[in-house]
Amino acid sequence: MFKDRADAAEQLAQRLRYFKGESPLVLAIPRGGVPMAKRIADALGGELDVVLVHKLGAPGNPEYAVGAVSEDGTVQLSEHGRRLCSDKYIEREVDIQLRTLRARRQSYTPVRPPIEPTGRVVIVVDDGSATGATMIAALQTLRQHAPRQLIAALGVAPPDALRRIEAAADTVICLAAPALFYAVGQHFSDFRQISDEEVIELLRQAREDGTIDE
Repeated sequence: MFKDRADAAEQLAQRLRYFKGESPLVLAIPRGGVPMAKRIADALGGELDVVLVHKLGAPGNPEYAVGAVSEDGTVQLSEHGRRLCSDKYIEREVDIQLRTLRARRQSYTPVRPPIEPTGRVVIVVDDGSATGATMIAALQTLRQHAPRQLIAALGVAPPDALRRIEAAADTVICLAAPALFYAVGQHFSDFRQISDEEVIELLRQAREDGTIDE
């Protein structure tokens, strides 16, 4: 059990300390991953940005993820998503979430495009993952840009999700992988929601600190 996201971030930063001096690009999956990634980027002397992905919700149950889409349109579907959803449903859901992601990018980093990951050590950070879908979509998108090393760093995930994530990353660092897993939030004493305003403020702080290069 983590006290909060700061606790998990400090533990991940310790596990990632070997990348200090490599000027890693630390990419947060919003919104919960952003305060963690900010702490990790600060600890490693890295550069902070966000990688935008959004889960694809099941028909009639938008909280139940059947896959994920990244801001460049890369789609990752789970096996049960392929069985449960029609192509038409997925196409419509992808379109809805892409509009959300593009609006979020405009809000988060209105004055620049995403930071280029080519040739860099890239660390993708999230507080946790129940299915692996959003993390995998982020990793698959980034892989197309030929990073030197692609690392997934997260607080908690079930073993089956970790196995799927491991297939998409060069290295996976996960602090906890309990077999009995219901939700990411159950593993944090404080798991309050992070607002868009907090994300924007953290990115602003990173620009002022020099951990975002405009």
